Amino acid sequence: MLKSAIVLHALVVLSECYVTVPLVRGKTARETLMENGKWEETRLKFPYRPMAKFLRTGDETLTNDADLSYYGVISIGNPPQSFNVLFDTGSADLWVPSVYCNSTACQDHVKFNHSKSSTFKGTNHTVSIQYGTGSLFGVLGIDTVALAGMSVANQGFGVSLIEDSFFTYVAFDGILGLAFPMLAVFGAVPVFENIIKQSLVNLNLFSFYLSRNSTGSVVTFGGIESNYFTGQITWIPVSKGTYWQIKMDSVTINGNIAGCRGSCQAIVDTGTSLIIGPPSDINNINRNIGATMDNIGEFIVDCNKTINMPNVMFTLNGNHFTIPPSAYILQISSVCYSGFQTSSANFNFWILGDVFIREYYTIFNRENNTVGLARVARASSSATTSTSASSIARASSLFTASLMLIFCH
Repeated sequence: MLKSAIVLHALVVLSECYVTVPLVRGKTARETLMENGKWEETRLKFPYRPMAKFLRTGDETLTNDADLSYYGVISIGNPPQSFNVLFDTGSADLWVPSVYCNSTACQDHVKFNHSKSSTFKGTNHTVSIQYGTGSLFGVLGIDTVALAGMSVANQGFGVSLIEDSFFTYVAFDGILGLAFPMLAVFGAVPVFENIIKQSLVNLNLFSFYLSRNSTGSVVTFGGIESNYFTGQITWIPVSKGTYWQIKMDSVTINGNIAGCRGSCQAIVDTGTSLIIGPPSDINNINRNIGATMDNIGEFIVDCNKTINMPNVMFTLNGNHFTIPPSAYILQISSVCYSGFQTSSANFNFWILGDVFIREYYTIFNRENNTVGLARVARASSSATTSTSASSIARASSLFTASLMLIFCH
């Protein structure tokens, strides 16, 4: 494994080209709803079901994650139409709203107009996504998709005609899935699979750096940017080639096992905001950090006590990764939330979402099906992770001049 890591590092250094898509950390659905006094009502109407998309029975399933906040710009068609999308390693399909979508959720989002693209090809294939108490319905189209100046030809994608009202409150227009092709349910080859087939990058991998700030986050296709991390990269083999799933040995607090006793499986997912686990384990962790559950099932802590909370250590395939309270406590306004949330059922696997990924530069390597992790390079801070109402709501205006970032060596 060490030898392969050295070889991969050498390849990265010598890589001719890679492309980087800037990501914005915008306002979350939770923040928008809290500002409008609708958070509790909506939270009860749309239960948080973080495991839903990992338990498909046919159609793709999306969870109602109110804390998702990272998104970047892609374009579809010729001439290009730009969209803010969530880059999601927990799903494999691309979809954006259609100009024919009249749902309330579509009104404040950019909608794809196929009639304005000279390269669009229609199909008779319908697509649907089940989530929460509603659904998304649309059709499959084919067109050119561009990411940071890299054009992916003949890319299949869903265009939604009906969207549930929950999407009214999210800042992104659609989702671009980056999981393995086996998970694609739209009948289309996933975007990154087409990138590989069309030889658009030299290395068949992509990597994420998620900043705690509103700007500075990136997803890089075809390369590893060493300025975003410190120390060595730890490579962990994927245990199942569907999700980016890896072996987790245990979760410990102060040397004591707090979860995942006897080992379990964990999915590294940029499309989940928190760290999710079985109820018994998460309840134990939250007790250990002093979190209590409120009347709508959220775990909250005293903001004045976060500095004294313990680190939580994740052991993955024999390697230790520490998550400090500055990472796992999220402050919104004057309320501090735990970044550990229970799954809706007692499934013995975990999701390592953005709370974890913010601490570790994360590489998703399709070349040999491994996940690479390295401590992010930034100044340490004891402050809790916080997003404010001034967070940027749309990436397109901010990155108009810097959308096409292509680096060659």
